Amino acid sequence: MPTGIKKFLSAPLFSDIRFWIILYFLIRLFHITQPPLEIAHNWRQSTGLMVSRNFYEIDANIFYPRVDMAGEKTGITGTEFPLFNYLIYLVAKVFGWDDWYGRLINLIVSSIGIYWFFKILDKSFNSRVAFYSSFILLNSLWFAYSRKTMPDTFSLALVLGGLYYGLQYLSRGKRWRLFLFAVFSFCGIMSKIPAGYILAVLILPFLDGKVPVSRKLLMALSFGFISIPVVWWYFIWVPYLVTHYEFWHYYMGTTFVNGAHEIATHLDQAIEKFYFAALNYIGSALFIAGLVSAVYKREKLLLAVFCLCFGAFVIFILKAGFAFYHHNYYIIPFVPVMALFAGYMLSEVKSPALSKILAFALACEVILNALPEFRVNTDQRYKLTLEPLVARYTSPGDLIAINCGSNPQQIYLAHRKGWNLEDSSQVTAPYINKLRDKGCKMLIINKHEPYSPVLPYVIIAENNDFVFYKL
Repeated sequence: MPTGIKKFLSAPLFSDIRFWIILYFLIRLFHITQPPLEIAHNWRQSTGLMVSRNFYEIDANIFYPRVDMAGEKTGITGTEFPLFNYLIYLVAKVFGWDDWYGRLINLIVSSIGIYWFFKILDKSFNSRVAFYSSFILLNSLWFAYSRKTMPDTFSLALVLGGLYYGLQYLSRGKRWRLFLFAVFSFCGIMSKIPAGYILAVLILPFLDGKVPVSRKLLMALSFGFISIPVVWWYFIWVPYLVTHYEFWHYYMGTTFVNGAHEIATHLDQAIEKFYFAALNYIGSALFIAGLVSAVYKREKLLLAVFCLCFGAFVIFILKAGFAFYHHNYYIIPFVPVMALFAGYMLSEVKSPALSKILAFALACEVILNALPEFRVNTDQRYKLTLEPLVARYTSPGDLIAINCGSNPQQIYLAHRKGWNLEDSSQVTAPYINKLRDKGCKMLIINKHEPYSPVLPYVIIAENNDFVFYKL
């Protein structure tokens, strides 16, 4: 490496993780205001935005989240605890509605979570491991998903905050640290239960005889206390909402036996989440090398962290079953553990220049693969015409139906409630007549969908993309 470049990269600024967190924050502001039109998980962003917009327009009671694709029903249903959605609503109360607030909220919280991650590792290992691991976490699946209107990195970032303050409390005391442990852990786990698995590492200081018993007891009591509303929400309130309001939306997982069968029969897809989705190829290779090196060198703390986290995560994998290998974001909770071992591997490389080259190569691979997430394909922009066209021919309370498959994105973009017609059997006159009897006022046929037949209803508008029928 040329001397000039070597001196430039050796500058203290480039070894400060705060510089990289801020830089990556600024990079991901690019197109931050784009609507949920990117290919990956636009459906999940749309359903989350429905909940936020309904808080804003209908009822701000956080205990009754509602979606728009429940037809003639209220749309109230069981979901993840909508803390993330409620923050979007609160911002909208101040600035008016816009669907990009969730991207910014997630990006801010996830960026802070990276710093908490760094602080945990800096205290538990050393500054080199902490820096490289945090840099790799920045250049992982988190790079793209921390700017989506989804609570996955948001929730895990909060739990990392809880873990940081929990470890600080056990080692240094002070009740305010215990309080912050409880608050951040509660908010993260309530937002997504799987995010809480990483707290399994707290078992290690609990086994340390040097930690006062009183601190262990207070932390255990605090965790038990915050677990009560989590259990109530997910295992009592969510089933009640689904049963009472007769609409199911939130996936609560499967049985462990069925989940094990689904994973076993699709093992190649499940493994792909580890060797590519999480860190891409270079990062995953570093993770495996770091794990092998830790075993060879008998790094007890590292291996204990891996065993605890992987053991807890396997429980989540079996409970998720099909969903784990079907959706990339299900691997997100385990990415910090993989980043830790990949960072450890880079810290073990004798040549600082080689470590930097590998880190740079990893970053390039991840960023290049994530570029599609930062732009909206021009062939998707036609969907943004839905809202003004629908508003021209219907009233805000009118119900609509769209042949958009199982993805309710176009229901959200139309800014109406109604039905998403999932397959060709539902885009037929007999089925549509039943929806009309339930109050459906307009049928929208998207010409770009695989099933877009001509139907015997009055056409009130038509363009190159849609046919609008009056029912």
